[in-house]
Amino acid sequence: MELNLGIRAHDIENQTTIEGLVEEIAGKGLTSVQLALGKSFTEMNTSVGSLSPGFARHIGDAFRKKDVQIAVLGCYIHMIHPDKDKRKQELDRFKEHIRFARDFGCSIVGTETGNVYEKTGYTVDNYEEQPFLDVVESVSELVAEAEKFGVIVAIEGGINHPVHSPQVLKRLLDSIDSPNLQVIFDPANFLNPTNYHRQEEVFQEAMDLFGDRMVIMHAKDFIIEDDWIKMVPVGTGLLNYDAIFKLIKPRKPYINVLLENTREPYINNSIAFLKEKYKRA
Repeated sequence: MELNLGIRAHDIENQTTIEGLVEEIAGKGLTSVQLALGKSFTEMNTSVGSLSPGFARHIGDAFRKKDVQIAVLGCYIHMIHPDKDKRKQELDRFKEHIRFARDFGCSIVGTETGNVYEKTGYTVDNYEEQPFLDVVESVSELVAEAEKFGVIVAIEGGINHPVHSPQVLKRLLDSIDSPNLQVIFDPANFLNPTNYHRQEEVFQEAMDLFGDRMVIMHAKDFIIEDDWIKMVPVGTGLLNYDAIFKLIKPRKPYINVLLENTREPYINNSIAFLKEKYKRA
């Protein structure tokens, strides 16, 4: 079984056209992308109200011609923004991605779960009960929209957000009873300076709690610097890919694995690293 490997499109930095971007991705033998419109196409208007079936089809066709799947539309919003008007704008943006996802040839729109403060970043204040309840409210609204269009809302958990652990992510899934809510699994996101020594346990717990709901996996790496987690290109850090692929390979065959936080000059080496790890798993 081969690794179904892709990349975040905006991690390809030296291309200014859609065609050039797709050409480079396909030329590396990658099969899929996570496409964040505003990050990849900075010269185009991708603000709320700009999308249409024609726009989506134009982008989607460019990827289809090179047999590259748009595996997920990345629409990373501040879903619990403390300013309620701005929160609504963020949710409206995500809903627009849901409405036109099918025209991109994509069935998944993904996001993280925001922050209690306007500026995002690590804070234990995210771990209080109210932020979680706010996340449930926002995700419920997005999932209700997704159900109308047959689209999946994929939530990515991580220590910088209210959904900060596998247990909290499972609680979110249990709180919203819908098959249109699924998971982007980023193993590195659940690691911190106190648990990275037992990362295999963290991965196993995630697989036990919501392995059936994983629809995308992110691949990045980490080191410990200044007593904190620092993300680095794949293959240059401490993440145990032997352990993660032994869990993923039999349970989730051909799942889209998407390189993240990996840019030139590291991409080709990271691709080779992951393929070898997956082959041996």
